[in-house]
Amino acid sequence: MITYILESLAFQLVFLLAYDLFLKKETFFQWNRAYLLGTFALSIILPWVKVEALTISMPEGLQTTTVFLTQLNGVVLGPGAEETSILQQISWPYLVLGLGSLLATIWFAYKLVQIKRLRHKGAVEHYREFTKVTVPQSTSAFSFFRNIFMGEEIQKDKEDNILAHELVHVKQWHSLDLLFFELARIVFWFNPLVYIYQNRVAELHEFIADEKAVKHNKAAHFEMLLCQAFHTQNISFVNQFFKTSLIKKRIVMLQKKKSKTVWQLKYALLLPLVLGMLVYTSCESEKSASSDNTAEEPIEEIVIVGYEAGKGQEGEVPFGVIDEVPVFPGCEDAEDKRACFQEKIQRHIQKNFRYPEAAEQQGIEGKVSAIFRIDLEGNIVDINMKGPHDLLENETGRILAKLPQMQPGKHEGKAVKVPFSIPITFKLDDGDNAKTSTQEDGMSVPFATIDEVPIFPGCEDAADKKRCFNEKIVEHIKKHFRYPEAAEKQGIQGRVSILFTIDSNGEISSIKKRGPSEILENEAVRIIERLPKMQPGKHKGETMNVPFAIPITFKLKDQVKYENKQTYSNKGEMKVGGILVNKDNASLFIGKVTDEESMGIPGVTISVVGKNEDVISGFDGHFKIAVNDGETLKFQYIGLPNKLIRVEKKLF
Repeated sequence: MITYILESLAFQLVFLLAYDLFLKKETFFQWNRAYLLGTFALSIILPWVKVEALTISMPEGLQTTTVFLTQLNGVVLGPGAEETSILQQISWPYLVLGLGSLLATIWFAYKLVQIKRLRHKGAVEHYREFTKVTVPQSTSAFSFFRNIFMGEEIQKDKEDNILAHELVHVKQWHSLDLLFFELARIVFWFNPLVYIYQNRVAELHEFIADEKAVKHNKAAHFEMLLCQAFHTQNISFVNQFFKTSLIKKRIVMLQKKKSKTVWQLKYALLLPLVLGMLVYTSCESEKSASSDNTAEEPIEEIVIVGYEAGKGQEGEVPFGVIDEVPVFPGCEDAEDKRACFQEKIQRHIQKNFRYPEAAEQQGIEGKVSAIFRIDLEGNIVDINMKGPHDLLENETGRILAKLPQMQPGKHEGKAVKVPFSIPITFKLDDGDNAKTSTQEDGMSVPFATIDEVPIFPGCEDAADKKRCFNEKIVEHIKKHFRYPEAAEKQGIQGRVSILFTIDSNGEISSIKKRGPSEILENEAVRIIERLPKMQPGKHKGETMNVPFAIPITFKLKDQVKYENKQTYSNKGEMKVGGILVNKDNASLFIGKVTDEESMGIPGVTISVVGKNEDVISGFDGHFKIAVNDGETLKFQYIGLPNKLIRVEKKLF
């Protein structure tokens, strides 16, 4: 907002300087009128205009930096935040602007009341082209739209000249010009250039009216202007006949010779001025975008040891890259044992599943992320789960514990342990019958790279819908937040990572959370569940599911004050670990993104620099992306600095 105001002021100053230096002394009054009205309107519009053709492209070598435009800081909330009033939520500059506009509106209304009172107490006469109002005990003369106000004490022999002059104002609708600037003064009351614009236009109105009304006997008109007692109404948006500050200028202009037509070429000066402003506003977005890259982490060169080297982690090889997968009973003769294994696992889950009665009665649902290992004898060991509730986790553990013994997996001819993970989603349907699934439906595209982001209510007409979406999300969280009393009493605080999906219907679904306490997790989920329905996101013309992640940091009062003083500068960092493997003639990076406490971060957008393909990390921070040796991965997550990693594969 501040940038817009400064740009608008700068443009107005340039336009006014050009007018005063080159155009003001010319007798092209109607052209000058159009110039002043048009340039003021342009100064308001141009700061918003970004012409892509005029945008300066970044050099090829700089395109590895990640623009942070779609990111925003994580929301930090503390107890007592829900008690803030609307006025406290508005920053003081906006309060000052609003108060000034309110006072300007009151003053404008008062001046309208003044005119109404004058009309009410005066003698009103209606004519075909105007309405004459004779004001008792006054020597004033001015017009306002069709009304011409004449003081009762004005000499009768001067009335005809004054009426002819004011009638020009009426016919050319000069009151609309002044009213336009009067309304501009309400919005931009702090801008002195608005008042100068209005003054320049008022001068032009008098020059135009004098030129039209005084065809003959100019000397008599001069005499009337000079000898008249100047008692005028102090109203800025009426055309006053007697105004001391304008008398000399009007006489000079009446005596001035007509400007030569060739001098109309001066108005061509407007074209390079506008073009220069367009170049400035278009390039400014590029400049501001690059300045946001200060949050970017430098490129880190890491060495990834591939499994071709012969070792995994303590004899353990992931299911996705192992030479011979464990053989599930019934898959011994299968042509594709990997696909058979996965199919048998899903059938086993569906066969042995039963929705916990207690969870069904309480309406508990959600996804349980499960991981287990198949040891050197083919037994299921080390079952670990993370889910929304113990009831669902226990049911998942019961199902996996019933998996049969298998033939162990082998890598390079040796039996190895094989870790395997699978998400099991518990859902209650509309008929209160339980069901489970091992994968989510629908195609999804990350928020950072989707062509058309979901539209938050109120962002329909926003120029930057991504930025508006982010702002509205933060506003929603702050509006509906309340620090859980139990967490406050126990001194519980920390960051809750929230990952949710805006589905193809624009509704919020698949809310996942990870935090230091279930109390904070539940509060975060409660806030996200209250998000309104949106217009769904689109990619390549098709409606898509859009995953979105945001961290909500709960801080107790002392810590909130401290972080506000530090401007939330210590954001931590992301840690990345993984392996580079060859599979089906493709190079894949299989890894995990964690925070400083080694907790998986869901919803991180991972992409290869210079390519349009990207993925997002799962609820436990796991991801898999196609990348070649020597390419650079970039990691983006709201509230943490971006991270760039160059992948290099070295064999030992």
